[in-house]
Amino acid sequence: MRYYEDIEVGETREFGEYHVTKEEVLEFAGQYDPQPFHTDEAAAEDSAFGELVASGWHTAAMCMRMLVDGPIQDRASMGARGVDELRWKRPVKPGDTLSVRTEIVDKRVSESDPTRGYVDSKLEGINQDGDVVISWIGLGMIARRPDDAEE
Repeated sequence: MRYYEDIEVGETREFGEYHVTKEEVLEFAGQYDPQPFHTDEAAAEDSAFGELVASGWHTAAMCMRMLVDGPIQDRASMGARGVDELRWKRPVKPGDTLSVRTEIVDKRVSESDPTRGYVDSKLEGINQDGDVVISWIGLGMIARRPDDAEE
């Protein structure tokens, strides 16, 4: 288990592999973001994208899944305080394969609760061509090692 004290600013990781399917794009959009360029191939051809594309929220969810299956699973995660600077940089299409790159950009001990630390991480979702398709700064909360938190 990695605690707050084990995480260093500047630390980077690349991980994950998520294959985007047309069925999943249509299902997610139908449930959560039913705009025509996410739900209807013919309508999407006449859109600014020119083809069916995944919802940006779906892209975020796919990256979140890789994050949970990646570094979060071995951290003493206590959830998050939010997300800053969310950007959809390029459309994600059925057939794309996504991966994730993270960098720790800041960390500090909570002033109100010394048993937790705040760890801010930049996340970039990357497609098979190496293009960044989404980015955000995750505002994580990580438990401090019990002996260190008492000091």
